[in-house]
Amino acid sequence: MSPHARLARLSLEHYLRFHRPLTQVPPEIAEALKGRQAGAFVSIHSVDGDLRGCIGTLNPCKPSLVEEILANAILAGTQDYRFPPVTLEEMGYLELKVDVLSQAEDIRSPEELDPRRFGVIVTTAEGRRGVLLPDLEGVDSVDDQIRIACRKAGIDPRRDRYRLQRFTVERFGE
Repeated sequence: MSPHARLARLSLEHYLRFHRPLTQVPPEIAEALKGRQAGAFVSIHSVDGDLRGCIGTLNPCKPSLVEEILANAILAGTQDYRFPPVTLEEMGYLELKVDVLSQAEDIRSPEELDPRRFGVIVTTAEGRRGVLLPDLEGVDSVDDQIRIACRKAGIDPRRDRYRLQRFTVERFGE
């Protein structure tokens, strides 16, 4: 198991058990992630692969990647409005993944996207923003990728003007 996913699991399990964030990170995890700062998404999946929660940050919001993962694991398990909060009893039946994001870059056209390699961010001038991670099951084309990201942000791709950005991820799982 990667130190990233292990940290996410420790964070969420600790929070569910004690109702407070984990403050003591195992030294081998702290050492493995030392010196990194990046946006990160934590996703939780059932053993069947169904999404159970996912929350993250596009850019670093915390002083370290360790703190980013600690916070996002708790939020993914307890604050994703699409799902009821995860319970301690179901943790043994769930898989956690951590995606560490590169810095987003502006692109000029959809031709610069590849849904297997790049995540996408669509943003309107009014500030509506939709994000979709790369290499997701069922997202097979750039059109699918943009359509889903627009839908998540309430953007009508035929009517609304938006800009595109792309990013890569390092994916770490259990």
